[in-house]
Amino acid sequence: MQSRLDDVDRWAAVERALVLGVVGMGARTADEPTAARLERFRAVPDGAEVWTRDEDGLFHRGVVTGPLRFDASPAAYDADLQQVRDCAWDPEPLPEHRVPAPVAATFRRGGRNFQRIRTMDVG
Repeated sequence: MQSRLDDVDRWAAVERALVLGVVGMGARTADEPTAARLERFRAVPDGAEVWTRDEDGLFHRGVVTGPLRFDASPAAYDADLQQVRDCAWDPEPLPEHRVPAPVAATFRRGGRNFQRIRTMDVG
């Protein structure tokens, strides 16, 4: 959920999402790659498991629970987290050694992409 924009605090969106119970992505850029990511995000079914990592390196698991919507608030703009879906985040974060190996490996690769982890043992 980190912004793809270099001038945005990379942790602002993660913190906002965990507090508000959403998962999402930025909406400030209007190019083809962004549109394609947004369509993939829109197509994720309710009930899909999602993961993020916070500034302390802890992992958070959530479940998507609602359709895509646009958050037009100034705080959403500031965090570059305007395209959101409701998400039920687990109450306790997990250290890396307690998350499925494919999840940890995906995050170790870095990047700021919305990615599918293609394995059956992430749940």
